[in-house]
Amino acid sequence: MGNMRSHFKRLRNFFSIKRIMPRTLLWRSLLILIVPVLLIQVIATYMFFDRHWNRMTTRLAYAVSGEIAVIAALAEDAVSPLDMNLRLNALAYRMAESLDFNIEFTPGGSLPERIKAGPGKIWENSMTRQLRDEISAQVFKPFVVNAIPGEKSIAVHIQLPEGRLSVTFPQRRLFSSSGYIFLLWMIGTSFLLLLIAIQFMRNQIRPIRKLAVAAERFGKGRDTPSFKPEGALEVRQAANAFLEMRRRIQRQISQRTDMLAGVSHDLRTPLTRMRLQLEMLPDSADVRDLKQDVQDMEEMIHGYLDFVRGDGDEQFSAVDLETLFEKIAAGVKRQNVALTLDLEKGLRLMARPLALERALGNLVNNAGKYGRHVWIRAAQDGKRIRISIEDDGPGIPPEHYEDVFKPFMRVDSSRNAETGGVGLGLPIAMDIVHAHGGRIELGRSDHGGLRAMVWIPL
Repeated sequence: MGNMRSHFKRLRNFFSIKRIMPRTLLWRSLLILIVPVLLIQVIATYMFFDRHWNRMTTRLAYAVSGEIAVIAALAEDAVSPLDMNLRLNALAYRMAESLDFNIEFTPGGSLPERIKAGPGKIWENSMTRQLRDEISAQVFKPFVVNAIPGEKSIAVHIQLPEGRLSVTFPQRRLFSSSGYIFLLWMIGTSFLLLLIAIQFMRNQIRPIRKLAVAAERFGKGRDTPSFKPEGALEVRQAANAFLEMRRRIQRQISQRTDMLAGVSHDLRTPLTRMRLQLEMLPDSADVRDLKQDVQDMEEMIHGYLDFVRGDGDEQFSAVDLETLFEKIAAGVKRQNVALTLDLEKGLRLMARPLALERALGNLVNNAGKYGRHVWIRAAQDGKRIRISIEDDGPGIPPEHYEDVFKPFMRVDSSRNAETGGVGLGLPIAMDIVHAHGGRIELGRSDHGGLRAMVWIPL
């Protein structure tokens, strides 16, 4: 039963209209405009050909068939071949002058074979078929109707007792040019209206795109000083709401940073006095423990400030990843940790250099803290940079992959307090990567430890 449901779900997704719907707002809006216009044109075209074109062609074919029937009747009523020739010669001159008919009589001639029009000759097939129906209703003799290829004319051959009567006339006798004019006007005006609609929709969607770009830049920590509300009323409301949200967020971040900076300053003063007093005491185990506690408190304060500050004032610039990782690797090697670098040549991206160095440095130091060997790989993956940092340490249980990115969170006993830190290294790295529009994922390394995958857009 479950397999049947999943099968029907796949079929429903396959035939879902979402698969064929455009992804952008511009083309979805144009689709809303184009579909009704196309439906109206299809209906109008059908009604035109069903009511006007077919009826007009039938009437013209009826008139031509009647004229051919009169010619055939006059030729058949002749009392002798000489009389027939005289009649046809006199009639041929008048018919050619007034009706564009070319009349020819072949004594003893037989009907030619019927010429089949090609599959692309829709108009010729329709005209010859209607003409054939009308002639069969008015001329009760064997006949053949052929469209002459390349000459835009039609030949009607009638078998008379004395021979073959052939009447040739242009195709324009069987149709009206108003059909072509109607189609050209309908297609031309629709194309013109479509161009106007595309230009209009682009102008309406341009403010939405600017709002999306401004929101994306703000999400990456970049400033958007030139952005201002414009466009329709609803778009202006959304833009004003975004600007107000940006002002509130910036004010809250500034207030939080200033508050913690003040707290840090207030705490550093008594800590400095405590450190000086401890330096004046005789060396003992208790004094050493107190010094370590003071040092831990100072490191905690620095970690808190790094977490809330996030280098928000740093400007974006081009960063050479090879130089950046070599600088990080030098610090890791001083900790007696083996390190393998596998970097694609020429990797550069726009980022905050110090912030990116702190984020990647936290990940690399975290790997070197719990493993004896660290592997770093970086390569371009489409329009983003893919960075892999692996170690051969004890790793993290999969159920804690999300928890380690929470502030002050430390997991199992393999990552205990002896390794140092206050549980802010990974949260700081995640915030910085997210501020650059990227993401971090943790997984199991092929070397037995933890693997941190980082994607940062170019």
